[in-house]
Amino acid sequence: MTFIRADFHSKELNMSTSAQVLLPDDRALSRVRVVYLLHGLSDNCTGWLRRTAVERYAQEYGVAVVMPEVQRSFYTDMKYGVNYFSYVYKELPEIMHRLFSLPLSSEKSYVMGLSMGGYGAMKCMLTDPDRYAGCAAFSSVADLAWSMQNRYDEESRHQEFAAIFGDGYKLPESQDLFLLAKRCAAEGKTPRLFITCGKSDSLREQNERFVDLLNTLGFAPYYEEWPGDHTWEFWDVSIKKAFDYFFSKKKSRA
Repeated sequence: MTFIRADFHSKELNMSTSAQVLLPDDRALSRVRVVYLLHGLSDNCTGWLRRTAVERYAQEYGVAVVMPEVQRSFYTDMKYGVNYFSYVYKELPEIMHRLFSLPLSSEKSYVMGLSMGGYGAMKCMLTDPDRYAGCAAFSSVADLAWSMQNRYDEESRHQEFAAIFGDGYKLPESQDLFLLAKRCAAEGKTPRLFITCGKSDSLREQNERFVDLLNTLGFAPYYEEWPGDHTWEFWDVSIKKAFDYFFSKKKSRA
């Protein structure tokens, strides 16, 4: 694999930003599958490479991996800030195509993430199910509306969420995964979702609620729990399982 730290200007962000990029070095990049791998709230674009063996897993399946930087934005076009959702969802694939010839087709594109990044990955997929071939989300903030009301009670969090979503400490409907899933189902679209959560994770209950809704709506997501918490040990296993699920010839339907 080739590893590149890419620093470039984003029109959506109106500033320079960074991404960590893994590229297969034994095949034409225009034909590989590409994973947009999203970081969590307390990490940055270096987290996945520093804490997991994702490069080794990517090499096994010959996939490209793009790990962008979004700060603590919850992958949202911020009310008082910059357009991190539009950047990751629309502009970043175009930049990666221009710089490295990575494919733009939905058949070759996947989005995955942990915690805040799991929320971001599922928001990308449920906003436009035709954009990606699959989505994986690990230990996700699946019910952000509930979390905002029941978990994030510090004054600093109130200020942070006001900057992201607007005043009133209320999650806009366009940012609610439950509502986005219902909209997808109403349009007859049930994209491929791979979801994991540790049995000791404080986010387990909301992940189970979300998976129950997805099953009710006809999504039939892959969901797995095993002993573990909100840790890199759990996410390292999760990303390997997700790659096996989507890219193994025996398991993949892609």
